[in-house]
Amino acid sequence: MERERRGRKGGRESGERRACFISLDKRIRVSQPLTRGPSAFIPEKEVVQANTGDERTNFLVEEYSTSGRLDNITQVMSLHTQYLESFLRSQFYMLRMDGPLPLPHRHYIAIMAAARHQCSYLINMHVDEFLKTGGIAEWLNGLEYVPQRLKNLNEINKLLAHRPWLITKEHIQKLVKTGENNWSLPELVHAVVLLAHYHALASFVFGSGINPERDPEISNGFRLISVNNFCVCDLANDNNIENASLTGNNFGIVDSLSELEALMERMKRLQEEREDEEASQEEMTTRFEKEKKDSLFVVSGDTFHSFPHSDFEDDMIITSDVSRYIEDPGFGYEDFARRGEEHLPTFRAQDYTWENHGFSLVNRLYSDIGHLLDEKFRMVYSLTYNTMATHEDVDTTTLHRALFNYVHCMFGIRYDDYDYGEVNQLLERSLKVYIKTVTCYPERTTKRMYDSYWRQFKHSEKVHVNLLLMEARMQAELLYALRAITRHLT
Repeated sequence: MERERRGRKGGRESGERRACFISLDKRIRVSQPLTRGPSAFIPEKEVVQANTGDERTNFLVEEYSTSGRLDNITQVMSLHTQYLESFLRSQFYMLRMDGPLPLPHRHYIAIMAAARHQCSYLINMHVDEFLKTGGIAEWLNGLEYVPQRLKNLNEINKLLAHRPWLITKEHIQKLVKTGENNWSLPELVHAVVLLAHYHALASFVFGSGINPERDPEISNGFRLISVNNFCVCDLANDNNIENASLTGNNFGIVDSLSELEALMERMKRLQEEREDEEASQEEMTTRFEKEKKDSLFVVSGDTFHSFPHSDFEDDMIITSDVSRYIEDPGFGYEDFARRGEEHLPTFRAQDYTWENHGFSLVNRLYSDIGHLLDEKFRMVYSLTYNTMATHEDVDTTTLHRALFNYVHCMFGIRYDDYDYGEVNQLLERSLKVYIKTVTCYPERTTKRMYDSYWRQFKHSEKVHVNLLLMEARMQAELLYALRAITRHLT
């Protein structure tokens, strides 16, 4: 670890020397947040209270933060310190510890991943880290300036981010075939882990309304370029859409107290029904197919058609300083179960599981990262305080499973032993809208969507939802990519 710290320091110094020779236009312009504090969605005092005097969080930042400071993501995640430790350890390992890829390449891949969702927060963070670790400044001008090898990741970056079920062994073969620009399998696994991590982290950034960092080294916004006034955090802050017709009625809002009691009652009833009788395998399959098809109608009817069409057309223009890091910027999520299209085979989770297949493959090709990821997945899934809003001694397992499995359902992954009828019982419409947006189109998340569901719940509980969504998304991407790699090897 000491050797690693010395290496980090050396990288920072060389990066600073390099940075002196580049123009001051590498970071993406972000407008000032409408609210103070680390999140536009969560009152500053709630996050500050969680961090005040928290020696564990300070220790974790000192030990595992690549920037060496308590950034806004870490502050919000520190509402769940147990999880934060797993997150920071795995992120530090993939960015800084021994591994197949050079340090600057790791940060450039993070930039490419974040750019798929126009996440200026993560792009700016890794532009800085890229330079600090000795990256070549010219690469920040765009993909045409990077080696062909890195450019070849474009296709898998695009598919992983938006439609991972399309990844095949042919994509893997194309990357690892012999030639001067080929990837070794360990390098490719490292790259895939980074891509999946940063796609999923972009979901957390937008889902939690993470504000831009107030960088003490930047005076009056110096070093931030002025391309236009659009900022990808505008949608998170609800700028420019105040007059849109996304009212409470669109979300079918009921009195929030009775909403909480109704959810508690449904959880209790499901538990009793499960003990009384089990659904047949045929019925389970039918319920999965129904939930998959129902997910088609989530979002489009609830949110974007509520806005005048031009509002999103104007605001979703990708600024040139983001698009320089990606190709085919118009490529996005499409429902796995699209209407009228050729039926894609469902990914049966039992046929290729993280526990039995993905974990061992990752560990074999990129040692130890499998253990760290596995610990993180288990931590977020089992994390519970046995509370729901004002209620104590509540078993929230069924709720966690519904959230996790709903994300996987939207990516075409089915668990044979799970009754998808529970998803409809436990996840109200406004929560489904929020989940689908955060998972599939995170850059479109608004504060209104965040506020619209579980209004009696604590912010820390909503942050836990975001952690579950992030990890479910990352695992889904990894399952598709690792299955393709396994097929390439067999």
